[in-house]
Amino acid sequence: MKQLSGLDASFLYMETASQFGHVSGLSIFARPDKPDYEPLTAWRSQIEARLHTLEPLRRRLVWVPFALDHPYWIEDPDFDLDYHVRHTAVPPPGRDEQLAELVARIVGRPLDRSRPLWETYVIEGLANDTFAVLTKVHHATVDGASGAELLTMMLDSSEEGDHVPPPEQEWRPEPPPSDVEVLTRAVANLVRKPGRGILLTAGTIRELGRTTRNPVMAEFGRQLRNSLRGPLGAALNLGRRRDDPDPPPRLPSLMAPRTIFNRPISAHRRFALRSTSLESVKQVKNELGATVNDVVMAVCAGALRTWLASHNALPDAPLVAMVPVSVRTGEETDKWTNRVSALAAVLPTDEPDPVERVRRVHEAMVSAKELWNALPAERLTDFSQFPSPAVFARAMRLATRVAARTVSPFNLVISNVPGPRHPLYAAGARLVHYYPVSTIIDGQGLNITVQSYLDTLDFGLVACRELVPDLWALADGIVDDLEQLAKAANVDVPVRQPL
Repeated sequence: MKQLSGLDASFLYMETASQFGHVSGLSIFARPDKPDYEPLTAWRSQIEARLHTLEPLRRRLVWVPFALDHPYWIEDPDFDLDYHVRHTAVPPPGRDEQLAELVARIVGRPLDRSRPLWETYVIEGLANDTFAVLTKVHHATVDGASGAELLTMMLDSSEEGDHVPPPEQEWRPEPPPSDVEVLTRAVANLVRKPGRGILLTAGTIRELGRTTRNPVMAEFGRQLRNSLRGPLGAALNLGRRRDDPDPPPRLPSLMAPRTIFNRPISAHRRFALRSTSLESVKQVKNELGATVNDVVMAVCAGALRTWLASHNALPDAPLVAMVPVSVRTGEETDKWTNRVSALAAVLPTDEPDPVERVRRVHEAMVSAKELWNALPAERLTDFSQFPSPAVFARAMRLATRVAARTVSPFNLVISNVPGPRHPLYAAGARLVHYYPVSTIIDGQGLNITVQSYLDTLDFGLVACRELVPDLWALADGIVDDLEQLAKAANVDVPVRQPL
């Protein structure tokens, strides 16, 4: 029996009837040249042979009575692989839009908390002799980095298949603990929490103290002071020069401008996918002295600018994106847990020139990373261990509802996940694309996640169906903007890639 961390459990606490804590991935496979090949049978066998290496797949939740402490994982005594491996199809002709509509419906349903928190769907009927596998896994059990590793472990590195060593010992499920046993552990944890909280706070303050000489911290304080209004703000700003001749780098505004997708979300989803050449992005970044992530963020900003303008909803101020950042050190004893933080990055949606957008994104990311490095992000995530789960759950749901109806520090999430640079296979079927299918919350009804694989960048866009009904237009806008950027940077590499 292993307890969830506070950060892991937070993805359970945030769930409502309309926002879900699972993340998904859509893999497209080229069917091997075998007339009797059955994708469902092959995929089920692929997973079954590796179950002993895939810890998250056979564990389920045990809740603490009265929500006195975070829940626990146990090895599911009623594990049923056939429940989790499912089969479906799209009708002819199997277009991208048909596949995306099916994916949107599947990810718009919560996972059953009485079973291990994952499902996988083999989807047939696609064009070009391909099939898809959609896998849903709850964020409580993996983050982006461990999720990518989980995918790699489920696949082979060769068409013939990898040798999977047998388990060292027979798998044994755990009997569910009694309420008395769980409560006894909860009480012991409650006794230790105050002391651990004091030590964590002291260490955090010490680390913050080491960074207070950083000018980025001064800029953060300047923005906070500027945001104050009324007598208190006037007093704090008294005597300050308004025309600083050498201002420090500007950090993201404390609040993002409102857009049409920064509202409460429904339980209904839209999903859209597109692929571009990774080589074209690399050549663009080399020409402009930027990074791959800078280019990705810039073309997303360009597409958002075009899309919002087409709806007469483009704010004067630039949008602000939340960018997930891994805080893994490589020394973790448990890789199947969340070690993730986030930084805020300005998206220059107010800039019409695509090359200038890259420059501004680069400057914004440098400033955002300086602030992120100045704060002990790894320690700050540890504070999620200490609030009562009952209070934590209410606070998380209240925070998203308030942000959806008032103001929020972010407009959307943009995540860029580096993927494998070598081919992967599933029971002889070659992986062609991997499209991330992330999650959205109240107040942030749009998510753009990108994953690289071989020489391709695969974009997966998820949105609330009611807030962004024309999500494909935004997905096409990303590819269009990259083409414009490549032309402006004198890069002669085809951008578009088919599914």
